[in-house]
Amino acid sequence: MYKELVDKRRKLAVVGLGYVGLPIALTFAKKISVIGFDVSEARLEKMRHGLDPSAELPAEAFSAADIVFTSSLADLAQASFYIVAVPTPVDKFTRPDLSPLLAATRTVAKVLKKGDYVVYESTVYPGCTEEDCRPLLEEISGLEAGRDFKLGYSPERINPGDTGHRLDNTVKIVSGCDAEALDEIAAVYGLAVAAGVHRAPSIKVAEAAKIIENTQRDVNIALMNELSIIFSRMGVNTYDVLEAAGTKWNFLKFSPGLVGGHCIGVDPYYLVHKAEALKYHPKIINAGRFINDSMGGYVGKKVIKQMISLGIGMHDSRVLVMGVTFKENVADIRNSKVVDIIRELTDFGIRVDVVDPYAAPEEVEKEYGFSLAEGPQPPYDAVILAVAHEAYRGKDEAFFKALCGPTAVFADLKGLYRGRIHELAYWSL
Repeated sequence: MYKELVDKRRKLAVVGLGYVGLPIALTFAKKISVIGFDVSEARLEKMRHGLDPSAELPAEAFSAADIVFTSSLADLAQASFYIVAVPTPVDKFTRPDLSPLLAATRTVAKVLKKGDYVVYESTVYPGCTEEDCRPLLEEISGLEAGRDFKLGYSPERINPGDTGHRLDNTVKIVSGCDAEALDEIAAVYGLAVAAGVHRAPSIKVAEAAKIIENTQRDVNIALMNELSIIFSRMGVNTYDVLEAAGTKWNFLKFSPGLVGGHCIGVDPYYLVHKAEALKYHPKIINAGRFINDSMGGYVGKKVIKQMISLGIGMHDSRVLVMGVTFKENVADIRNSKVVDIIRELTDFGIRVDVVDPYAAPEEVEKEYGFSLAEGPQPPYDAVILAVAHEAYRGKDEAFFKALCGPTAVFADLKGLYRGRIHELAYWSL
């Protein structure tokens, strides 16, 4: 398979061209022939014109790429090595929603041929590839995994907004259904990943490695958030404490904050689901999820208390929220916990304006039901710096004072302006 891909006698297909799939497809397309498959014609049309719908990749990423962007099954059938990189969200009850993954699996199964490879990159619970996807591939294609086609798993490690840790310079975990599959999959990924690959002993190990990467971060951030709540009651600034503790060589430098997005805020629920299916109730993971999912509401209430302490009434009060994406310097609004702050404030009758230099207004409206303001319209009774976008850094107190009335709260969730705000009521996590 590897040799035929390199010689361009066979093609590789990436199914799902979101923030994970598109970088994979374009990186491989510098070396081999690639078919980029997605169900959204609107997104495909942007890619055909060298535009990343997720606004992560520059136009030059598309140059000299041997790739066809398509939604056609006939085009997809020309591939022999399939990489599935579709989202794996949770539903409103925080249960794994495998519908995009299973839909993509059905699509691949319809064109699967003897000798083909199917590798999943979507984050799943350990066992999903072999227990949920494999039977569907076999049923629809009439082929048997291991004998007629090979199966593998290679978890994505794409970090939105991070230009330092890329696909090509980050070690890639690979796994296969047997030794032959592992060798071929490792060789193929070696084309795109200069940092090399780590060969997991089984597909389930590779799945588990991915799920604990984000679960570990989730639990550690939850600890910082809980400490922030405790320190706030003591009148101690959490970032001052972390700066002092960070002078010890083995202190892990996590910080408090809102945990949204698709990875850290979602992936642990997949592990919880699998654990509970095995009759084990994971206490630490669930506790971390509860704390982190509660932080938006906590921030909203804290700001309201600060306003009341200054004699600001809730009736006709106005708050500016700066940033609504799930993290800094990205356009992704999925599972944004800033929305929980906004809802908490509006529940108290406060009028809220939301601005963000990255978020698409139409996507915010569609996803969350409120409109972004074109710009601040002061005066405000509170300003919440919710997302640490680069555009919000390096300001002085005069900038924020100009947004506020004579008495106002400045809530700086990431502590960017700690020690630099003196005339506004300052609060941070």
